[in-house]
Amino acid sequence: MTQPPQPPNEPSQGGFGAPQDPPPGGFGAPTPPPADPFGKQPATPPAGGFGAPQAPPPTGAPQTPQPAGPPQQPGPGYGYPQGQPPQPGYGYPQAPVPGQPQQGYGFPQGLPPGQPPQQGYGYPTAPMQQQYPPQQNGNGGKKFSTQMQIIVAASVAVVLIVAAGVWYSSSGGDDGNKKEEASQTGGTVDGKGGSQGGAVGGGGKEKAPADPKSKVAFQLPLPKVTEVTKVDGSWLTDKAYVKSGLNEIVGYDLAKGTKLWSIPLAGQVCAASRHMSKDYKTAIAFEAGKPTAAKKYQPCNQVGALDLNTGKLMWSKSVTAATSGDEPVRYDEITLSGTTVAAAGTEGGAAFDLDTGAERWKPKVSTDGCYDSGYGGGDALAVVRKCGTYDDPQLVIQALNPTTGAPISSYKMPPGVDYASIVSTKPLVVAADVGDTAGDGSGISDFFSIDASTGKLLTKIAADGEKYAARCHSTEVESCSQVAVGNNRIYVPTEDHEGTGEYGDTNEIVSFDLTTGKPTSDRADAGERYTMFPIRMDGGNIIAYRVPPYDKGGQVVSIDGATFKQTVLMENPSDRSVREVETSFTPDYSEFLYNDGHLYLASTMVSKPSGSLDTSRRLAVGFIRE
Repeated sequence: MTQPPQPPNEPSQGGFGAPQDPPPGGFGAPTPPPADPFGKQPATPPAGGFGAPQAPPPTGAPQTPQPAGPPQQPGPGYGYPQGQPPQPGYGYPQAPVPGQPQQGYGFPQGLPPGQPPQQGYGYPTAPMQQQYPPQQNGNGGKKFSTQMQIIVAASVAVVLIVAAGVWYSSSGGDDGNKKEEASQTGGTVDGKGGSQGGAVGGGGKEKAPADPKSKVAFQLPLPKVTEVTKVDGSWLTDKAYVKSGLNEIVGYDLAKGTKLWSIPLAGQVCAASRHMSKDYKTAIAFEAGKPTAAKKYQPCNQVGALDLNTGKLMWSKSVTAATSGDEPVRYDEITLSGTTVAAAGTEGGAAFDLDTGAERWKPKVSTDGCYDSGYGGGDALAVVRKCGTYDDPQLVIQALNPTTGAPISSYKMPPGVDYASIVSTKPLVVAADVGDTAGDGSGISDFFSIDASTGKLLTKIAADGEKYAARCHSTEVESCSQVAVGNNRIYVPTEDHEGTGEYGDTNEIVSFDLTTGKPTSDRADAGERYTMFPIRMDGGNIIAYRVPPYDKGGQVVSIDGATFKQTVLMENPSDRSVREVETSFTPDYSEFLYNDGHLYLASTMVSKPSGSLDTSRRLAVGFIRE
């Protein structure tokens, strides 16, 4: 493919060319996918309408053995795989910092110019219509009589009516079920099927604006550091945008970015919960002190609770345990479920009361060599428990009682899983790279849907790294991004692939049923030269961010969970200076928060400036609708 001319004074962007207008008609309800995404037309649907989507044939790649009755695997993927940098391990991350002058990092990645597209998409294609031979004249070459035509027409009508009745009665099946729960929150997982009550879609708070155009509210400069420094943690309240900085947590005015309050800390934040209580309280882990010449790296052994309404540190403490000797237990991550703060690391897990800081449990010496390596919070609490040896680990996923820490159920992960990430706790969904087969640094080869009440595996969903673009930092239990769970489905973006235009990449958001593991008919197109990924659920709808091409601003859209029709909630400015700042925040290493016409992008790591690309880097940037 020939690279188009670049606009004046623009840096060269692989795969992006001259501006193109959005597709005619805007980004409305998606059209059925073609059988061949690069030009061929889909087969005509069979009489009586489409039934449940048919799983594409296997790709031929080796598959990890699955439990009895495995779901059919999705078909060939989108384009060529997009390689990702290795995920960070324990301690300070080794991954490149967004915005650093590293090749291929910090900007939307597409297919190399001229690279031929890979055949096949990841979403289910329309069922093929059965091919019939040309109709033969069975009456000595004479045409049907009028009477015979009437009889045949009546027969066909009866068949269609019966077929429609069968389709209607079975439309609540695996892939087309539109009677499942509308929200990830508020439902309960039943003990049999793992599905939740309610209808798919609707119930969202985000409404279509009269005008989606936005403006920059404020930009927060990077703190001055000499080393790669974690700045995990950002939250939204009804009054403030809250972001971790250098040895402090700061609340900013939602529209102006002026500082409302600051919480000084003894050391740097090293882990932050992505969850808040209803009254805007959350939890962090931070270092015991600031770096010194004698002790450059301080231990992450302090746990604290924040009141984001008042801007106060409610309490902070450390714990010692038999597993850590006389030294305080060190933590790698922290989460919140209800009023339970749960922190964990290689020395085990501990839990505290959110309001008082009272200990609920702490690491204990295990006779079987097991320990809690990390927790997933939110609507429920779950843990990845690690047993065995370093070379031969055995992971167990447990749903926990948040008050006591007692296991409600347990599921033993299959051999070949060194790390696992909790995508959702209600319903319970886990991601893992089984046997290091993902091959793209995503940390995901499969999703595991587990019945939290019994520990039974409902289904395993293959998430081929060449097809799907969700990400989990393998060594962090609650770190997954570009994925959302709701409506008894998991929503994931496909990998970028060539669009139908002359140049520019695009992708889609598709879903899988968490009871059957089969792909559903859901499919939302990003639109020409845009790519997109889920940010979060909004009731039964999906809030997604569209990464822009070189001449546009990013967008936030709401995808109706029932129809998959898209509504643009926000469209950011296309000015070059604004666009460069916006696109410096990559989804793998940034935080994306959207609520009621406010969008905030934030860094999770910062470093010493080094190069011209650093001029566009910020700690955070906020956009508000005009």
